[in-house]
Amino acid sequence: MRNIELKARLRNLAAARNVAHKLATTRLGVQSQVDTYFHCTTGRLKLRQIDDRAAQLVWYARPDNPQPKASDYQLVAIEDAESLKAALTAALGVVNIVRKRREIFLWHNVRIHLDEVASLGQFLEFEAVLSPEMTDASGRAQLDELIRQFGIQPTDLLAGSYTDMVP
Repeated sequence: MRNIELKARLRNLAAARNVAHKLATTRLGVQSQVDTYFHCTTGRLKLRQIDDRAAQLVWYARPDNPQPKASDYQLVAIEDAESLKAALTAALGVVNIVRKRREIFLWHNVRIHLDEVASLGQFLEFEAVLSPEMTDASGRAQLDELIRQFGIQPTDLLAGSYTDMVP
């Protein structure tokens, strides 16, 4: 699986929420997410636990630069998150844990995330999900349009992951 993504610091969550509501083709709701990141040799590996939903093991690899970038990823549905977390902790070790409140909107094939991350602040994330009909170039063009619509400045863009920012 592949997407084109971008992460930016939010200056005004309420204003971003208004733009998301105006643009969204679907509103997917609010989630409380806990991501436990594990040491791995390539990319990043995390166990995502969401409220009362089934957990997901997520592996992804992408360059750490602030521009819209391709991200290759794999998702695995997990039935017993606590047992898997214990096994991965023992085998690989935990890098850190990221807790966030995420509002999720969909604009065509692009997921818009408004994130409030514990101890870090407020962020905006775009993920253009690619398919045979949706190329890297078209995903980047969609993100360019969203950058314009949300008024994101170059100084707002972030290169890495939340896990890189957690103290």
